[in-house]
Amino acid sequence: MNNFGRIFRLSIFGESHGKGVGITIDGCPAGIPLTEEDLMQDLGRRKSGARGTTPRIEKDLPAILSGTFEGKTTGAPIIILFRNKNTQSKDYSNLLDSPRPGHADFVAQHKFGKNNDYTGGGHFSGRITLGIVAAGVVAKKILGDVSIDAKLTEIGGRTDFDAAIEEALLEHDSIGGIVECKANNLPIGYGEPFFDSVESMISHLIFAIPATKGIEFGSGFEAAKMKGSEHNDNFIDETGKTETNHAGGINGGITNGNELVFRVAIKPTSSIGKTQNTMNFAKGKVEELLIEGRHDACIALRIPVIIEAAAAIALADLKLIDQARR
Repeated sequence: MNNFGRIFRLSIFGESHGKGVGITIDGCPAGIPLTEEDLMQDLGRRKSGARGTTPRIEKDLPAILSGTFEGKTTGAPIIILFRNKNTQSKDYSNLLDSPRPGHADFVAQHKFGKNNDYTGGGHFSGRITLGIVAAGVVAKKILGDVSIDAKLTEIGGRTDFDAAIEEALLEHDSIGGIVECKANNLPIGYGEPFFDSVESMISHLIFAIPATKGIEFGSGFEAAKMKGSEHNDNFIDETGKTETNHAGGINGGITNGNELVFRVAIKPTSSIGKTQNTMNFAKGKVEELLIEGRHDACIALRIPVIIEAAAAIALADLKLIDQARR
């Protein structure tokens, strides 16, 4: 349920309002410099506090419990823990009988029964992505000179971010966004077709990020409108560099040495300040629901670093798989 990877293996744990969240990383090579301080920059990029993000502020201080010695990885499993401090579980007391539209409340209760922790979204919360970001820092170290950069290109269908956020806040609503991720300096040959192609591995992790609704590589869905003569990337030198990059740096599920490019669609946050209708299962009738608590008007603002981490984790695993074969 909560594991990923063939060599660089992850196991994620925790709940939004539980004692803490975190991740166990197995298969990390020994000798990689790693301290809590190394994690702070990317964790800071994920934090709330900016206009349009949740008022819930957590320190998000990582504690590396195992897998390092004198500032370097030992080769043993790495456990990274983040303790929850700022929780207000009472804000969710009405959700057991009245699930929020768009959330996992309804399906989680059906799957796990009354044992499911619904406070703050429980194990389905975006807070769980702290562990993914931490693992992404380790993965980036494994990848060495590979650079990965993800940025928002639009929110709410607009490029004027400030105006889009202010409008959503004024309407007590939420908006989604598009994040574009690029990876450079990748060697030719990463990827294990068919089932562990580069696209498959990255997509697997991207869809583990709450609020993800779609992904496309290279020209993506626009490719369906193109002719082969337009979409084919012509080679221009002996290194494999191409004139265009409609393939997004991948052919046959394998990196081709060009820039890897993909885009991710992030849906609007489901918890909004507008009254919605939902089924009250205790009463057996539809009622109005006004969601309390602290939520992001645009969760996409905090997601680029998580997408970078997901790409790094997938590519690090593929690198280690490729090295094992050779």
